[in-house]
Amino acid sequence: MRSMKYFVVIAFLAILASLGSALFFMMRNGRDNKAQSGRMAKALAWRVGLSIVLFVCILLAWKLGYIQPTGLPAGPR
Repeated sequence: MRSMKYFVVIAFLAILASLGSALFFMMRNGRDNKAQSGRMAKALAWRVGLSIVLFVCILLAWKLGYIQPTGLPAGPR
């Protein structure tokens, strides 16, 4: 399904953006380091949350038949 591909790409971009913002907050030195680390922790929490949501959505799409697994067959032949 074409819409599933778009969803996965958008989710990956959101995960990368969250990771990039965490890097930005980590590298930025301010007067109040606790505020910086708090923002970094929030960005990383968003990344973890988005990754879990993406995994669950892919699993549900597979179970509902929206996507089909392809690749190497399981077991020896």
